[in-house]
Amino acid sequence: MDSEAFQRCFVAWAAALIGVPEGVVAVDGKTVRRSKSKTDLPIHMVSAFAARQRLVLGQVKVAEKANEIVAIPKLLDMLDIEGAVVTLDAMGCQRDIARKIVDKKADYIFALKGNQGTLRDDVELFATEQKARDFKDTTVTRHQTLDGDHGRIETRSVTVVHDVGWLQARHQWPGLNAVVMVESVREIGDRIERETRFYITSLALAASVIGAYVRDHWAVENSLHWVLDCVFRDDECRLRTDHAPANFTTIKHMALNLIRRAPGKDSMRLKRKLAAWDDAFLESTITA
Repeated sequence: MDSEAFQRCFVAWAAALIGVPEGVVAVDGKTVRRSKSKTDLPIHMVSAFAARQRLVLGQVKVAEKANEIVAIPKLLDMLDIEGAVVTLDAMGCQRDIARKIVDKKADYIFALKGNQGTLRDDVELFATEQKARDFKDTTVTRHQTLDGDHGRIETRSVTVVHDVGWLQARHQWPGLNAVVMVESVREIGDRIERETRFYITSLALAASVIGAYVRDHWAVENSLHWVLDCVFRDDECRLRTDHAPANFTTIKHMALNLIRRAPGKDSMRLKRKLAAWDDAFLESTITA
């Protein structure tokens, strides 16, 4: 069965199930490690995940000798994302992808790293200089959160710089409205870890809102990739030939969506077992 045709069918089914997603649509890739054969590399799938609903919206296989930069636009073309906020890591931080998101009447938040030439350097230099002056020369909003869990205390300080005309003049990013700086301080026992991350976004919202969107991106790791590995044993799957690895990944995403929507508060692992043991529960899972 052709994997691309099957993926398009999945997207249409997910859209009928969910409608237009609200909030963050996190886009990220995952390699199916055991799909490597003697002649082919492991397949890499890029998925779109509705963070608030915790459901998969669609996925595409990255073509051989290509990367996520090529696959992401194909995935976006299949999705109805009007009004959503698309979040991407640094690999997807590309002008063409930003333009496609804006053209589909959605917003974006892109992580910044060193793959964008001087863009990150310019942002970091400006943020460092302005922080030293307590941001007196620009317009910002700020928000701070404090979390504690399992012996770890983490403080996150989010600063959104709304005055980005200077950056837009230098780099010409479609729809750019703000720069985001997230400073994290983690206290684990006697150890203190500090990290500063930068993002660009088309949103013109306060730091409290954008900071929550930035955190929502990690749902694709915690509620999709982790679940596929630990509940569906994705990395142990040995399907390797033809369209089978990509098609089976799509089937797993379908099963994940159905189990997420199934009634009850049992874990994903237990719901999978109940679907195998109890025909009535299986029926309720499919018809929920």
